[in-house]
Amino acid sequence: MAGDEAATSDAAAAETRALPPLTDHEFKIYNRMADRMEQFHNYFRQTWTLLWTAATTSRRPQNLTQKQFLNEAISFARHLSAHHGIEEAHVFPLLATRMPEFDARRGSLVKQHEQIHKGLEEFERYVKECHAGRDEFEMGVLKEKMEGWGGVLWEHLDDEVRMLGAEKMRAVWSKEEMMRMPM
Repeated sequence: MAGDEAATSDAAAAETRALPPLTDHEFKIYNRMADRMEQFHNYFRQTWTLLWTAATTSRRPQNLTQKQFLNEAISFARHLSAHHGIEEAHVFPLLATRMPEFDARRGSLVKQHEQIHKGLEEFERYVKECHAGRDEFEMGVLKEKMEGWGGVLWEHLDDEVRMLGAEKMRAVWSKEEMMRMPM
């Protein structure tokens, strides 16, 4: 399977080299999904950084009460889960028809979602329990709940945007198809 993905990527790279340069207008069309995805991902990066910084320094931001901080953590988990759910239901199946990285059975991006959600679910459970007062909140525990999946999250945020970039997209989609893509 990995060989199939490499062969597809090599073929797409060879096609891209043979294609003429994109005009600024064409680049915007082909890069639209990457730009939009980057906007969503920047929210996730900023919120992760806020939470991680607090967890690793044992100091929450001065402008947030503990309840507000836990609300940020819960919101982060809910938004990330919803974001991945939308991708997997509406965006990835279309892209997977020509881009194996998005395939639900063997795609690297879907596998990253699975790895992220193993840790995310435990993280969300913990912050919800603390928010409800059923568990005592500790920064050290929060850090533990974030450590196991943070690396794959950041890798995924970058990989997904890179896969949606103009050069990759134009290797497999027409301009007209790009203008009809969801997002």
